[in-house]
Amino acid sequence: MKKVAVVFNGGTITMKIDERIQAAVPSLSSEEIMSMVTGIEGFAKVETFTFSTLPGPHMTPELMLDLSKYLKKLVDREDIAGVVVTHGTDTLEETAYLVDLTLDSEKPVVFTGAMRNGSELGYDGPSNLSAAICTAISEEAKNRGVLVCINGELNSAREITKANSMALNAFRTPNFGPIGIVDNNMVIFYRECVQKQFLDIDKIDSKVTLIKCTAGMDSDLLDYCVDKGQNGVVLEAFGRGNIPPYMVDSVQRAIEKGVCVVVVSRCFEGRVCDSYGYHGGGKELRNLGVIFGDNLPGQKARIKLIVALSKNKDKEKVRQFFEKGLYNI
Repeated sequence: MKKVAVVFNGGTITMKIDERIQAAVPSLSSEEIMSMVTGIEGFAKVETFTFSTLPGPHMTPELMLDLSKYLKKLVDREDIAGVVVTHGTDTLEETAYLVDLTLDSEKPVVFTGAMRNGSELGYDGPSNLSAAICTAISEEAKNRGVLVCINGELNSAREITKANSMALNAFRTPNFGPIGIVDNNMVIFYRECVQKQFLDIDKIDSKVTLIKCTAGMDSDLLDYCVDKGQNGVVLEAFGRGNIPPYMVDSVQRAIEKGVCVVVVSRCFEGRVCDSYGYHGGGKELRNLGVIFGDNLPGQKARIKLIVALSKNKDKEKVRQFFEKGLYNI
């Protein structure tokens, strides 16, 4: 029987209601949670570890990289077939994606969590954990990069995003849909993931800011970020990758100062491209040296830019990391 490492890393899956303050707080131990995953001993041997008890909003890029290094030690063990990681759902997609970019292993690494805490009716933590463990022992789950298993669906860490603040099926993959499901404890894949990317980094350069563009926005916020020493900026732009004309001069100033500027769309689906030639349009941004982030949401593009800049500050190498195979380079 295969062995799975289950790494507890906080989140709603570890929480219950504190009667004193009438709100959910970290309360459940790994042993208490695993005791609710009934029957799993018939499928896999489970060895538990605790990385943290942090809520999702407490995660940082530095902690994400520490987690990636922690997981590498586990996947390098010959006796472990796969790894499951619990995580707070608020930042699960960001951590899972950073791990996907920085951990190179054929073994399944599966993130999961819960949308309801242990005091609520319909607590989904144990069922999500059992499905994630079944995924971690699946031969079909190998060589697919980091996966996210929630509500019986399997998604790629690169593609998934949290699309609902409360629903059990809060996580969705825009444009494509899930890559597979877990049904009656059986793991079924319906399509391949996008091509995996990997960068080996030792430390994090987290000086990257995400700015959401809105109608009439000026250059003040971007100028402030550049003046504060940010090495990268992600612009969550309109539609196909267009920004208010009042921001263009500040984009040019940022690039001239060596700041990597990446543009993505604030739309839930679709990708950015240099389709429009008016002032502030994508064509002007490309001519200025802006990097295009395909269909990544802003928070994922920020993670990718953090990883890229942590490896190399050369803007053309960063561009290759984002655009190769997507924008004729």
